[in-house]
Amino acid sequence: MIVITGITGGIGNYLFNALLEKGETVIGTYHLAKPSGEQYKDCHSLDISDNAQVEAFVKKIGNSLKDITLINCAGITYNTFAHKSDPDEWAKVINVNLTGTFFLIRAVLPLMREQNFGRIINLSSIVASTGVIGTSAYAASKAGLNGMVKSIALENAKRSITINNINLGYFKVGMIDSVPKEQQEKIKEKIAVNEFGDPDNLLKTIQYIRETPYLTGSSIDLNGGFN
Repeated sequence: MIVITGITGGIGNYLFNALLEKGETVIGTYHLAKPSGEQYKDCHSLDISDNAQVEAFVKKIGNSLKDITLINCAGITYNTFAHKSDPDEWAKVINVNLTGTFFLIRAVLPLMREQNFGRIINLSSIVASTGVIGTSAYAASKAGLNGMVKSIALENAKRSITINNINLGYFKVGMIDSVPKEQQEKIKEKIAVNEFGDPDNLLKTIQYIRETPYLTGSSIDLNGGFN
């Protein structure tokens, strides 16, 4: 069974529907606006930065969860120069992208440990290692995931539970839609394959992680050779 957070985002929505089409049992979460469509009827509203909500959500669905894959897609960004930033808005990004992701992991780990199986996959970003002007909060939140998986991997490896990050480059869905076309062309010049990623590449990477029990505590760069 697969649990995906952030299914209203471009990438989360793609993964939710693609995995459903493959015959997987998928539970999705969204924060504010529930997506329309029959396939979303059993999806859940969830603010992942609220630990009480997270614990209530996992308790509600816990009895139906078996052989769990948790895919953490939910995330927000806040773009501004550091010296002009609003500390509360900056902290909100950390609370959602890093702390909220941890809350979900923390809540499902007891079920995974009881079942002696689990796959945890966090969507991180190349911004954590390359840096982009105005994204200090987003970059910090994603860099935090890289360190977090190292410790959690060590704590749970003997229970057949793996945890890994996928450091995404620029894809044809998601936040790239908010980038001006002129800037998009400049970004493509830095990508070795000279194009944004097809999300099918992400789906294949997730399948590889799910099927590879020896892979844990790692961060996989999926960026088309960005430099």
